[in-house]
Amino acid sequence: MLARVSSQVVRVSVKSLARPTVFRTVKLTRNPGQSFQARSSIYKRWASSTTPHSTASDPAEVEALNCLEQGTRLLEEGDVEGAKDLYKRSAEINRNASSLYNLGVTHYHLKEFDEAIAAWQEAIALQPASPDAHTNLASAYIVSPVSRPDLALHHLQIAASLSPEDPEIAFNLAAVLEAAGKLEEALEQYKRSETYGIERAKIHIRNVSAKLLGQRVQSTQTSGQSDE
Repeated sequence: MLARVSSQVVRVSVKSLARPTVFRTVKLTRNPGQSFQARSSIYKRWASSTTPHSTASDPAEVEALNCLEQGTRLLEEGDVEGAKDLYKRSAEINRNASSLYNLGVTHYHLKEFDEAIAAWQEAIALQPASPDAHTNLASAYIVSPVSRPDLALHHLQIAASLSPEDPEIAFNLAAVLEAAGKLEEALEQYKRSETYGIERAKIHIRNVSAKLLGQRVQSTQTSGQSDE
């Protein structure tokens, strides 16, 4: 269920891209064509449209907030295009991390990945400590037609450092690490995600452990053959 905009950053799970075995976008479902696996919906939070300097008597601030709230209501009703227009209007009036974050969400759902990336990059520039913005940006880099797993990994590592007990972020990070062949690090992150409540991580822990064992056996055999 979608959350309302509030003065706090609220986590919202927008179920639109459930990844089968793909890097789920935050609850990232990691998308079609990728061998990543992670959470199952583009996990997002709608942020507050207020700033430390905003006042209820500022007409521009009030209009920006109204656009943000109306946009979220439309998104809850499934009108992504309408929500995008309102979020864009909010950002034009008061360009802050909240409006840009939500605008990125609508671009993502409309598969406008370049625009989603640009919006989330700007949101992060304004509010660097948002783990959700980093996670969603990572998802966009994965599902974009020109995939950038290196950048996805970078932003997921930042997200994990900002929110070390978030099991979904740990799971997504593990999936990207596994896809990159960094199995030891992937195993560590899968274990973290299981510790914090992701049951399906157990399957991946077994799979990665088996891969690591296979690598060790192969390495031992190769070493033995070279000694003969």
